[in-house]
Amino acid sequence: MTVTTAPARRPRIALTMGDPAGVGPELAARLLGNPANRAKADIYVLADQCEVDAAAALVGVTIPTAPTPSAAAVTVLDDHSLPATPIEFGKVSQPAGERALHQLNRALALANEGKIDAIVFTPLNKTSLHYAGMHEEDELRYFAKALAYDGPTSEINIIKGLWTARVTSHVGIKDVARLVTRESTLGAIELLHKLLYEYGIDQPRIGVCSLNPHNGENGLFGTEEIDAIRPAVADATARGLDVDGPYPCDTIFLARHKYDGIVSMYHDQGQIAIKLLGFDGGVTVQGGLPVVIATPAHGTAFDIAGTGKASVASSQNALDIAIAIAGRRAANRGKTGGVNGVSKPAPIASAQGTAVVA
Repeated sequence: MTVTTAPARRPRIALTMGDPAGVGPELAARLLGNPANRAKADIYVLADQCEVDAAAALVGVTIPTAPTPSAAAVTVLDDHSLPATPIEFGKVSQPAGERALHQLNRALALANEGKIDAIVFTPLNKTSLHYAGMHEEDELRYFAKALAYDGPTSEINIIKGLWTARVTSHVGIKDVARLVTRESTLGAIELLHKLLYEYGIDQPRIGVCSLNPHNGENGLFGTEEIDAIRPAVADATARGLDVDGPYPCDTIFLARHKYDGIVSMYHDQGQIAIKLLGFDGGVTVQGGLPVVIATPAHGTAFDIAGTGKASVASSQNALDIAIAIAGRRAANRGKTGGVNGVSKPAPIASAQGTAVVA
Protein backbone atom coordinates (compact mmCIF):
# COMPACT_ATOMS: atom_id res chain seq x y z
CA MET A 1 0.00 0.00 0.00
CA THR A 2 1.41 3.35 -1.07
CA VAL A 3 -0.02 6.41 0.65
CA THR A 4 0.58 9.84 -0.80
CA THR A 5 0.03 12.92 1.31
CA ALA A 6 -1.57 15.81 -0.55
CA PRO A 7 0.00 19.26 -0.34
CA ALA A 8 -0.88 21.13 2.83
CA ARG A 9 -4.19 22.95 2.63
CA ARG A 10 -7.11 23.77 4.87
CA PRO A 11 -10.31 22.21 3.58
CA ARG A 12 -13.60 23.90 4.48
CA ILE A 13 -15.75 21.60 6.59
CA ALA A 14 -19.41 22.08 7.51
CA LEU A 15 -20.14 20.34 10.81
CA THR A 16 -23.67 19.60 12.00
CA MET A 17 -24.44 18.41 15.52
CA GLY A 18 -26.70 15.52 14.55
CA ASP A 19 -29.85 14.59 16.43
CA PRO A 20 -30.11 16.93 19.45
CA ALA A 21 -31.73 14.17 21.51
CA GLY A 22 -28.67 11.95 21.12
CA VAL A 23 -24.94 12.12 21.72
CA GLY A 24 -24.28 14.18 18.60
CA PRO A 25 -23.96 17.60 20.29
CA GLU A 26 -21.41 16.39 22.83
CA LEU A 27 -19.38 14.62 20.13
CA ALA A 28 -19.38 17.77 18.01
CA ALA A 29 -18.24 19.78 21.03
CA ARG A 30 -15.32 17.44 21.61
CA LEU A 31 -14.26 17.81 17.98
CA LEU A 32 -14.54 21.58 18.08
CA GLY A 33 -12.74 21.86 21.40
CA ASN A 34 -9.68 20.02 20.05
CA PRO A 35 -7.08 22.54 18.81
CA ALA A 36 -5.58 19.92 16.50
CA ASN A 37 -8.81 19.80 14.50
CA ARG A 38 -8.96 23.54 14.11
CA ALA A 39 -5.37 23.43 12.84
CA LYS A 40 -6.32 21.03 10.02
CA ALA A 41 -9.40 22.67 8.52
CA ASP A 42 -11.64 25.71 8.39
CA ILE A 43 -14.69 24.53 10.33
CA TYR A 44 -18.17 26.03 9.97
CA VAL A 45 -20.64 24.88 12.61
CA LEU A 46 -24.29 24.67 11.60
CA ALA A 47 -25.96 25.43 14.94
CA ASP A 48 -27.16 28.25 17.13
CA GLN A 49 -24.45 29.63 19.39
CA CYS A 50 -26.41 28.62 22.48
CA GLU A 51 -26.38 24.97 21.31
CA VAL A 52 -22.61 25.09 20.90
CA ASP A 53 -22.21 26.66 24.33
CA ALA A 54 -24.45 24.06 25.99
CA ALA A 55 -22.60 21.15 24.38
CA ALA A 56 -19.23 22.64 25.33
CA ALA A 57 -20.35 23.03 28.94
CA LEU A 58 -21.61 19.43 29.01
CA VAL A 59 -18.21 17.97 28.13
CA GLY A 60 -16.08 20.70 29.72
CA VAL A 61 -14.32 22.13 26.67
CA THR A 62 -13.71 25.62 25.36
CA ILE A 63 -14.72 26.33 21.76
CA PRO A 64 -13.26 29.61 20.45
CA THR A 65 -15.33 31.25 17.71
CA ALA A 66 -14.70 34.03 15.21
CA PRO A 67 -16.28 35.49 12.05
CA THR A 68 -13.64 33.70 9.97
CA PRO A 69 -12.49 30.16 10.80
CA SER A 70 -8.79 29.60 11.43
CA ALA A 71 -6.42 27.50 13.49
CA ALA A 72 -7.49 29.65 16.43
CA ALA A 73 -11.28 29.48 16.08
CA VAL A 74 -14.30 27.97 14.36
CA THR A 75 -17.17 29.90 12.82
CA VAL A 76 -20.71 29.30 14.07
CA LEU A 77 -23.31 29.94 11.37
CA ASP A 78 -26.05 30.89 13.84
CA ASP A 79 -29.39 31.50 12.14
CA HIS A 80 -31.31 31.82 15.44
CA SER A 81 -33.61 28.95 14.54
CA LEU A 82 -33.54 26.92 17.79
CA PRO A 83 -37.09 25.90 18.78
CA ALA A 84 -38.50 27.63 21.85
CA THR A 85 -39.43 24.29 23.43
CA PRO A 86 -36.35 22.34 24.57
CA ILE A 87 -35.73 18.96 22.92
CA GLU A 88 -35.46 16.20 25.48
CA PHE A 89 -32.48 13.86 25.48
CA GLY A 90 -32.99 10.20 24.72
CA LYS A 91 -36.30 10.33 22.85
CA VAL A 92 -37.38 9.91 19.26
CA SER A 93 -39.40 12.94 18.18
CA GLN A 94 -40.43 15.05 15.23
CA PRO A 95 -38.83 18.23 16.67
CA ALA A 96 -35.49 16.45 17.03
CA GLY A 97 -35.69 15.21 13.44
CA GLU A 98 -36.65 18.65 12.19
CA ARG A 99 -33.69 20.23 13.96
CA ALA A 100 -31.23 17.72 12.53
CA LEU A 101 -32.73 17.99 9.05
CA HIS A 102 -32.71 21.79 9.11
CA GLN A 103 -28.97 21.94 9.71
CA LEU A 104 -28.23 19.20 7.18
CA ASN A 105 -30.17 21.15 4.58
CA ARG A 106 -28.14 24.27 5.35
CA ALA A 107 -24.92 22.30 4.93
CA LEU A 108 -26.11 20.83 1.63
CA ALA A 109 -27.01 24.31 0.39
CA LEU A 110 -23.47 25.48 1.17
CA ALA A 111 -22.13 22.50 -0.76
CA ASN A 112 -24.33 23.27 -3.77
CA GLU A 113 -23.04 26.85 -3.70
CA GLY A 114 -19.43 25.65 -3.72
CA LYS A 115 -18.69 27.21 -0.32
CA ILE A 116 -17.52 24.09 1.49
CA ASP A 117 -15.48 21.00 0.61
CA ALA A 118 -17.02 18.45 2.98
CA ILE A 119 -19.84 17.80 5.45
CA VAL A 120 -19.39 15.92 8.71
CA PHE A 121 -22.48 15.12 10.75
CA THR A 122 -22.74 13.43 14.11
CA PRO A 123 -25.31 10.63 14.61
CA LEU A 124 -28.88 10.89 13.37
CA ASN A 125 -32.01 8.95 14.23
CA LYS A 126 -33.81 7.66 11.14
CA THR A 127 -37.22 7.49 12.80
CA SER A 128 -37.03 11.11 13.93
CA LEU A 129 -35.91 12.13 10.44
CA HIS A 130 -38.90 10.34 8.90
CA TYR A 131 -41.23 12.04 11.39
CA ALA A 132 -39.69 15.29 10.15
CA GLY A 133 -40.42 14.52 6.50
CA MET A 134 -37.42 12.63 5.15
CA HIS A 135 -39.03 9.86 3.11
CA GLU A 136 -35.98 8.51 1.29
CA GLU A 137 -34.78 5.06 2.35
CA ASP A 138 -31.61 6.50 3.90
CA GLU A 139 -29.54 9.66 4.23
CA LEU A 140 -27.47 8.79 1.16
CA ARG A 141 -30.52 8.96 -1.12
CA TYR A 142 -31.64 12.17 0.58
CA PHE A 143 -28.23 13.78 0.07
CA ALA A 144 -28.07 12.66 -3.58
CA LYS A 145 -31.45 14.24 -4.26
CA ALA A 146 -30.49 17.49 -2.53
CA LEU A 147 -27.26 17.63 -4.53
CA ALA A 148 -29.07 16.80 -7.80
CA TYR A 149 -26.79 13.81 -8.26
CA ASP A 150 -27.99 10.66 -10.02
CA GLY A 151 -24.71 8.78 -10.49
CA PRO A 152 -23.57 5.62 -8.68
CA THR A 153 -23.50 5.83 -4.88
CA SER A 154 -22.69 3.49 -2.02
CA GLU A 155 -22.24 3.73 1.71
CA ILE A 156 -18.56 3.17 2.39
CA ASN A 157 -17.92 1.63 5.80
CA ILE A 158 -14.47 2.08 7.25
CA ILE A 159 -12.44 0.65 10.08
CA LYS A 160 -8.70 1.03 10.56
CA GLY A 161 -6.98 -0.52 7.58
CA LEU A 162 -10.10 -1.62 5.68
CA TRP A 163 -12.82 0.08 3.62
CA THR A 164 -15.94 -1.68 2.32
CA ALA A 165 -18.45 -0.77 -0.38
CA ARG A 166 -21.77 -2.43 -1.25
CA VAL A 167 -23.36 -3.25 -4.57
CA THR A 168 -26.79 -3.09 -2.89
CA SER A 169 -27.62 -1.47 0.43
CA HIS A 170 -30.94 -0.74 2.11
CA VAL A 171 -33.12 -3.16 0.15
CA GLY A 172 -34.82 -6.42 1.04
CA ILE A 173 -32.90 -9.66 0.61
CA LYS A 174 -35.49 -10.81 -1.92
CA ASP A 175 -34.38 -7.98 -4.24
CA VAL A 176 -30.61 -8.37 -3.92
CA ALA A 177 -29.93 -10.94 -6.67
CA ARG A 178 -31.87 -8.92 -9.24
CA LEU A 179 -29.83 -5.80 -8.40
CA VAL A 180 -26.43 -7.49 -8.60
CA THR A 181 -25.50 -6.87 -12.24
CA ARG A 182 -22.28 -6.51 -14.16
CA GLU A 183 -22.80 -2.75 -14.28
CA SER A 184 -23.74 -2.27 -10.62
CA THR A 185 -20.83 -4.40 -9.45
CA LEU A 186 -18.34 -2.54 -11.63
CA GLY A 187 -19.76 0.74 -10.37
CA ALA A 188 -19.17 -0.27 -6.74
CA ILE A 189 -15.61 -1.38 -7.49
CA GLU A 190 -14.77 1.85 -9.29
CA LEU A 191 -16.37 4.00 -6.61
CA LEU A 192 -14.37 2.30 -3.84
CA HIS A 193 -11.17 2.61 -5.86
CA LYS A 194 -11.77 6.32 -6.43
CA LEU A 195 -12.37 7.07 -2.74
CA LEU A 196 -9.36 5.07 -1.61
CA TYR A 197 -7.24 6.97 -4.12
CA GLU A 198 -8.65 10.29 -2.96
CA TYR A 199 -7.93 9.31 0.63
CA GLY A 200 -4.28 8.95 -0.33
CA ILE A 201 -3.73 5.33 -1.40
CA ASP A 202 -2.19 5.54 -4.86
CA GLN A 203 -2.74 1.91 -5.86
CA PRO A 204 -5.68 0.51 -3.90
CA ARG A 205 -5.99 -3.26 -3.64
CA ILE A 206 -9.61 -4.41 -3.79
CA GLY A 207 -11.22 -7.79 -3.22
CA VAL A 208 -14.76 -8.68 -4.27
CA CYS A 209 -17.26 -10.93 -2.48
CA SER A 210 -19.45 -13.50 -4.16
CA LEU A 211 -23.21 -13.44 -3.61
CA ASN A 212 -24.00 -17.12 -3.25
CA PRO A 213 -22.66 -19.78 -0.85
CA HIS A 214 -19.38 -21.41 -1.91
CA ASN A 215 -18.95 -18.81 -4.66
CA GLY A 216 -21.99 -20.27 -6.41
CA GLU A 217 -20.40 -23.69 -6.91
CA ASN A 218 -20.05 -23.08 -10.67
CA GLY A 219 -23.71 -22.21 -11.02
CA LEU A 220 -25.13 -24.88 -8.73
CA PHE A 221 -26.24 -22.30 -6.14
CA GLY A 222 -26.80 -19.37 -8.51
CA THR A 223 -25.24 -17.77 -11.56
CA GLU A 224 -24.62 -14.22 -10.36
CA GLU A 225 -20.90 -14.95 -9.99
CA ILE A 226 -20.74 -16.18 -13.59
CA ASP A 227 -23.07 -13.65 -15.19
CA ALA A 228 -22.28 -10.46 -13.25
CA ILE A 229 -19.53 -10.47 -10.65
CA ARG A 230 -16.66 -12.15 -12.51
CA PRO A 231 -17.26 -10.09 -15.67
CA ALA A 232 -17.28 -6.91 -13.56
CA VAL A 233 -13.98 -7.88 -11.96
CA ALA A 234 -12.55 -8.54 -15.43
CA ASP A 235 -13.80 -5.16 -16.64
CA ALA A 236 -12.18 -3.39 -13.67
CA THR A 237 -8.91 -5.23 -14.21
CA ALA A 238 -8.94 -4.25 -17.89
CA ARG A 239 -9.24 -0.62 -16.77
CA GLY A 240 -6.07 -0.94 -14.73
CA LEU A 241 -7.55 -1.47 -11.26
CA ASP A 242 -5.90 -3.88 -8.83
CA VAL A 243 -8.94 -6.05 -8.08
CA ASP A 244 -9.63 -9.76 -7.74
CA GLY A 245 -12.46 -12.10 -6.88
CA PRO A 246 -15.14 -13.05 -6.36
CA TYR A 247 -14.38 -14.94 -3.16
CA PRO A 248 -16.85 -16.44 -0.67
CA CYS A 249 -17.90 -13.84 1.87
CA ASP A 250 -17.26 -16.24 4.76
CA THR A 251 -13.52 -16.36 3.95
CA ILE A 252 -12.55 -13.13 2.16
CA PHE A 253 -12.41 -11.13 5.39
CA LEU A 254 -9.93 -13.66 6.81
CA ALA A 255 -7.61 -12.47 4.03
CA ARG A 256 -8.37 -8.78 4.63
CA HIS A 257 -4.65 -7.99 5.09
CA LYS A 258 -4.30 -8.40 1.31
CA TYR A 259 -6.72 -5.57 0.58
CA ASP A 260 -7.32 -1.88 1.19
CA GLY A 261 -10.99 -2.38 0.37
CA ILE A 262 -13.59 -5.11 -0.11
CA VAL A 263 -16.78 -4.90 -2.18
CA SER A 264 -19.73 -6.80 -0.71
CA MET A 265 -22.95 -7.63 -2.50
CA TYR A 266 -25.44 -6.59 0.19
CA HIS A 267 -25.67 -4.74 3.49
CA ASP A 268 -25.10 -7.39 6.15
CA GLN A 269 -22.55 -9.32 4.13
CA GLY A 270 -19.99 -6.61 4.78
CA GLN A 271 -21.43 -4.97 7.88
CA ILE A 272 -21.33 -8.06 10.08
CA ALA A 273 -17.64 -8.51 9.31
CA ILE A 274 -16.79 -4.83 9.76
CA LYS A 275 -18.58 -4.51 13.09
CA LEU A 276 -17.02 -7.67 14.46
CA LEU A 277 -13.57 -6.53 13.37
CA GLY A 278 -13.75 -2.99 14.71
CA PHE A 279 -17.04 -1.48 15.85
CA ASP A 280 -15.37 1.27 17.87
CA GLY A 281 -13.92 3.95 15.64
CA GLY A 282 -15.97 3.02 12.56
CA VAL A 283 -16.87 5.61 9.94
CA THR A 284 -19.45 5.82 7.15
CA VAL A 285 -18.70 7.88 4.03
CA GLN A 286 -21.57 8.67 1.66
CA GLY A 287 -19.65 7.43 -1.36
CA GLY A 288 -20.04 8.73 -4.89
CA LEU A 289 -21.49 12.13 -4.06
CA PRO A 290 -19.86 15.28 -5.49
CA VAL A 291 -19.08 16.55 -1.99
CA VAL A 292 -17.41 14.53 0.77
CA ILE A 293 -19.92 13.53 3.49
CA ALA A 294 -18.78 11.50 6.50
CA THR A 295 -20.28 10.45 9.82
CA PRO A 296 -19.48 8.10 12.70
CA ALA A 297 -20.78 4.60 12.06
CA HIS A 298 -22.63 4.33 15.37
CA GLY A 299 -26.06 5.62 16.36
CA THR A 300 -27.46 8.27 18.66
CA ALA A 301 -26.89 6.24 21.86
CA PHE A 302 -30.04 7.56 23.56
CA ASP A 303 -29.20 5.58 26.69
CA ILE A 304 -26.20 7.81 27.47
CA ALA A 305 -27.26 11.02 25.71
CA GLY A 306 -26.64 14.09 27.85
CA THR A 307 -24.17 12.38 30.16
CA GLY A 308 -20.98 13.43 28.36
CA LYS A 309 -19.78 9.81 28.29
CA ALA A 310 -19.85 9.13 24.54
CA SER A 311 -16.55 8.18 22.89
CA VAL A 312 -15.42 10.63 20.23
CA ALA A 313 -13.27 8.05 18.40
CA SER A 314 -15.61 7.44 15.45
CA SER A 315 -16.46 11.12 15.07
CA GLN A 316 -12.77 12.02 15.10
CA ASN A 317 -12.05 9.41 12.44
CA ALA A 318 -14.94 10.74 10.32
CA LEU A 319 -13.53 14.27 10.49
CA ASP A 320 -10.02 13.10 9.65
CA ILE A 321 -11.20 11.10 6.64
CA ALA A 322 -13.35 13.98 5.36
CA ILE A 323 -10.40 16.36 5.66
CA ALA A 324 -8.07 13.95 3.86
CA ILE A 325 -10.40 13.28 0.92
CA ALA A 326 -11.49 16.90 0.56
CA GLY A 327 -7.89 18.07 0.62
CA ARG A 328 -6.78 15.61 -2.04
CA ARG A 329 -9.77 16.41 -4.25
CA ALA A 330 -8.97 20.10 -4.05
CA ALA A 331 -5.29 19.49 -4.71
CA ASN A 332 -6.15 17.41 -7.78
CA ARG A 333 -8.46 20.12 -9.08
CA GLY A 334 -5.94 22.84 -8.36
CA LYS A 335 -8.67 25.07 -7.00
CA THR A 336 -10.95 25.29 -3.97
CA GLY A 337 -14.33 24.96 -5.63
CA GLY A 338 -17.02 22.77 -4.08
CA VAL A 339 -19.75 20.80 -5.82
CA ASN A 340 -20.04 23.21 -8.73
CA GLY A 341 -16.30 23.76 -9.15
CA VAL A 342 -16.43 27.38 -8.04
CA SER A 343 -12.88 28.63 -7.65
CA LYS A 344 -13.71 31.76 -5.64
CA PRO A 345 -16.84 31.11 -3.60
CA ALA A 346 -18.86 33.91 -2.06
CA PRO A 347 -18.34 34.72 1.63
CA ILE A 348 -20.33 32.75 4.19
CA ALA A 349 -22.31 34.96 6.53
CA SER A 350 -21.77 34.17 10.21
CA ALA A 351 -23.40 35.32 13.41
CA GLN A 352 -20.31 37.38 14.25
CA GLY A 353 -20.12 39.09 10.86
CA THR A 354 -18.97 37.94 7.45
CA ALA A 355 -16.65 34.96 7.20
CA VAL A 356 -14.37 35.49 4.24
CA VAL A 357 -13.72 32.20 2.44
CA ALA A 358 -10.43 32.28 0.58
